[in-house]
Amino acid sequence: MSKEELEQEPLENQEEVEVTDEEAVADAEAVENEFDLMQAEMTALKDKYARVHADFENIKKRLEREKYTAVEYANEKFAKDMIPVMDSLQGAMNSANTDADKAELFDKLKEGIELTHKQFITSLEKHGVTMVSHDEPFDPNIHNAVQSVDNADVESGEIVQTFQTGYKYKNRPLREAMVIVAN
Repeated sequence: MSKEELEQEPLENQEEVEVTDEEAVADAEAVENEFDLMQAEMTALKDKYARVHADFENIKKRLEREKYTAVEYANEKFAKDMIPVMDSLQGAMNSANTDADKAELFDKLKEGIELTHKQFITSLEKHGVTMVSHDEPFDPNIHNAVQSVDNADVESGEIVQTFQTGYKYKNRPLREAMVIVAN
């Protein structure tokens, strides 16, 4: 190889290096652009996450408020159904203050109290509260035997008399009936 060829060869190599440098610069710019895009995407995802998390927290707080309100006002329908019963009792008390004949007043009060009692039972049943039946056989889950007596008219273990009425809410006892059972 001649001297000129050797001098030209490094120039050719320099051109290749320069092209390689341009490619490296282009690659670096591509990587930088890709990095910028990924950072922008990451920022967008962080923003989306923050919004979704905030929405979740807001929904959680709203549901907690709704639950509290539902529990707070759960007995509202029951209370509304008891208002007419209170009106009936108020009417009975007001009629007791009249100057009517005592026998007539007694009959009216008795009738009013019976109607109010019937209205009260109806309102309770509407909300799932029922009286424990006195006609059913003795059940220790809903009856409390306070006394046992000898009675030839009924079989052993049957209810002879009820002292206090028992109540159930749906199938759960609220208060056991206090009864006398036969030996």
